[in-house]
Amino acid sequence: MSSEFEGLVALVTGGSSGIGKATAEALMTAGATVIVLDVNPDSAPHGSHPFHADVSDRSSVSSAIDSAMEQFGRLDVLISCAGIGAIGTVEANEDSEWARVLSINVTGIARVTAASLKWLRHSPCASIVNVCSIAALNGLPDRALYSASKGGVLSLTFAMATDHVSEGIRVNCVSPGTVATEFVDRLLRNFADPAAERAAMDARQATGRMVTPEEVATAILYLASPRSGSTTGTALDVDGGVTHLRVRPRA
Repeated sequence: MSSEFEGLVALVTGGSSGIGKATAEALMTAGATVIVLDVNPDSAPHGSHPFHADVSDRSSVSSAIDSAMEQFGRLDVLISCAGIGAIGTVEANEDSEWARVLSINVTGIARVTAASLKWLRHSPCASIVNVCSIAALNGLPDRALYSASKGGVLSLTFAMATDHVSEGIRVNCVSPGTVATEFVDRLLRNFADPAAERAAMDARQATGRMVTPEEVATAILYLASPRSGSTTGTALDVDGGVTHLRVRPRA
């Protein structure tokens, strides 16, 4: 398994923290050469190849990918992890915040993919994995904008899978539950009682705890692997049972 991605080049957006960092590290362990695109490239994992890129800016994305491809000359795997959160009902966020979140979480995936396709088309095992969320299909409280963005990621994944299957490019997504990352820590600061909100996030999973970044990374590697050649147009839940389990409350 350690050489599963040997000889392949993978690009991970948002690879300097959270799910993206765990994924970049897992890909390197599995043998891949890993390019990280992030607004904080200095925090990318050791052994990866970081480039500064802001996924909300098309020229920034194109410049970073062009620079990376000048160095490596091929691309086999694209993992879109870059994203931001938002809290509140539809009354809570101004139009500017809607535009910002959708630009990063949805259009950002489109920008990175568009700049990567000409390289992916030359790969014998091209794969794209987008990071979605259970928020796409589950009504979570105070997550209107975030949920709308992840619904867009889910639909975009299926559309991309359809558009590019004939080119030999597989497209899938993972839908994590609440993941214990710095991303969640930042969100919790917006609540009046962060400790109570964290406990509620843990309890929401049937397993009684938040998902770990490493668990999501494992699912991403399954979808990205050359061994998963018949898996495309799939959304894989890594959610501690949120979506389908209805367990009784613990006594």
